[in-house]
Amino acid sequence: MMMMVSLVSRQGRQLQRYTSCGKRLIVGCIPYKVKQIDRACEYNINQVVEVLVVTSQKKREEIMFPKGGWEVDETITQAARREAFEEAGVQGLVEDSLGKWRYKSKSHDKIHEAVMFPLNVTEELYYWPEKSVRTRKWINVAEAMAECKQSWMKEALDRLVKRLSTSNLEEMRSA
Repeated sequence: MMMMVSLVSRQGRQLQRYTSCGKRLIVGCIPYKVKQIDRACEYNINQVVEVLVVTSQKKREEIMFPKGGWEVDETITQAARREAFEEAGVQGLVEDSLGKWRYKSKSHDKIHEAVMFPLNVTEELYYWPEKSVRTRKWINVAEAMAECKQSWMKEALDRLVKRLSTSNLEEMRSA
């Protein structure tokens, strides 16, 4: 069976969800993968976990994790999966939420409410909707912490790192 995939990102705000106070609801994810682990060696999370970052559409030198508006015709995890596909061209397993943050939009003078999820990447696509306007790259956790300008995204990454304990990594790689 052949699957057809749309290579067009959703546009506009007509389907956006908002809080009762008028804050736009944002959903994002941290795409990650775990490298092969040699059980005989000591390692830290920075050596075995890579995260996928994308460049901002407006400031191509700034990196971030995929994120965008949660729309009324999708669940929150569907929104996280869609943003990863549209902005970074990856698919995978959405895991339990890392938490909720409020942050001020850099392009608008508004406060948004965001929920972030880990996305355990299972497939990296050659073509994706925003390929022409974003660059993606796999980097280690320390590089992401140093390069990401958004403090709330760094906090989400820190929560993911804490969740991915050494024992969990060994279980993931041996599965």
